[in-house]
Amino acid sequence: MRSLVFICLLAACSPALQIRKEIRSIEAAQQHHIGFILYDPVAKREIIRHHDAHYFTPASNTKIFTLYAAMKILGDSVRSLEYVQRNDSIIFWGLGDPGFLNPLCYGNQRVYTFLKNVKGKLIYSAANFNTTALGYGWSWDDYNYSYSAERTPFTLYGNLITVKRTSAGLSTVPRFFQEHLLTSTERRASEEVLRAVDENELVHYAGDALMKQQEIPFRFSGDLLADLLTDTLKRQVDFVNMPYRAGTVLKSVPVDSIYRVMMQDSDNMMAEQLLLQCAAVLSDTLQPEIAIRYTAQNLLPTLPDKPQWVDGSGLSRFNLFTPRSIVHVWEKLYREVPRERLFNIIAVGGQSGTLKNYYQSARPYIYGKTGTLSNNHSLSGYLITKKGKTLIFCWMNNNFVASTGEVRRKMEMVLARIRDRY
Repeated sequence: MRSLVFICLLAACSPALQIRKEIRSIEAAQQHHIGFILYDPVAKREIIRHHDAHYFTPASNTKIFTLYAAMKILGDSVRSLEYVQRNDSIIFWGLGDPGFLNPLCYGNQRVYTFLKNVKGKLIYSAANFNTTALGYGWSWDDYNYSYSAERTPFTLYGNLITVKRTSAGLSTVPRFFQEHLLTSTERRASEEVLRAVDENELVHYAGDALMKQQEIPFRFSGDLLADLLTDTLKRQVDFVNMPYRAGTVLKSVPVDSIYRVMMQDSDNMMAEQLLLQCAAVLSDTLQPEIAIRYTAQNLLPTLPDKPQWVDGSGLSRFNLFTPRSIVHVWEKLYREVPRERLFNIIAVGGQSGTLKNYYQSARPYIYGKTGTLSNNHSLSGYLITKKGKTLIFCWMNNNFVASTGEVRRKMEMVLARIRDRY
């Protein structure tokens, strides 16, 4: 009898039971839903589980699936465009390259130099692009925010207009949009620039709080792309929607330079364009569903739970994943990608990306990916314990009304305790 009581006391004091009790307490106090799993990839066993088989809105944790798809499909370099020569003309189709003249990316100028110097008349076609500018389930009224840049077959400057304050007033990059910038007589509390919903007309509203810089997605069209390239390259580029023909593929930058921006800074445009890149490898059509379907059926057939996966970035609230499926993908990445490379791509607690100001420690212990939409916040990846173990975890919070900061503080408290006890 004494031995039974002793065993029960040990179980009651076990770290796993205590941490699970804390998670349940947080969930009850904040009146929201938590899914959590802590997994040991060496022992291949779950240490702690709480609603890990339930579906949650992942937000940018969706990018983990996009990363895995891209790493398995794309090879070592980004595919920028495909071109054919017809008589005295070069006809080219974009392949969704997110890095062309993007200030966030490493640039080797390879594509720019080709387009600038190739002999012949340049003709751009978007006939291989077969999807919508904004994704299924995105908030349409976010169109003016930088995180909601449009999906396009050929990108330029991150598909953003950068409005900057200079000594002479406001200027735009690309310069092409300067003539589209108008000034309103209406004054607001904070200075801002708004774009019209269906066109690239920009309206500047003066305000007491001055802005230094604002980034606004532009409304894409084939004609606009040709005009932007003409202005940038200083040579004529025409737009003609010619049917796609297989030709010569021109590659641009190393893929890791794109993955790093997507995973550390949680860049939505990068993620969406990477799915288009994958679709271009798998087919002759830029359509994200092609890449999603192939990845789910051929690369991730052993997921514990079938995902509802609709975009590359996680902007859509129609995405639904379970915590244990997210851990499954992290485990596959851990086993298939060299550790040094993988950990250099993802955000690091206290050091880089969206984790730079959180989970700070003398020795970094969180490596992973955040995911945030209003009332939803997730974090998943790798947790390095004080004993040197690498554990894989996923923590998903949905439908909270507390501040994201408050939710994050509770998470940080529990994850630090896991670091210390395991």
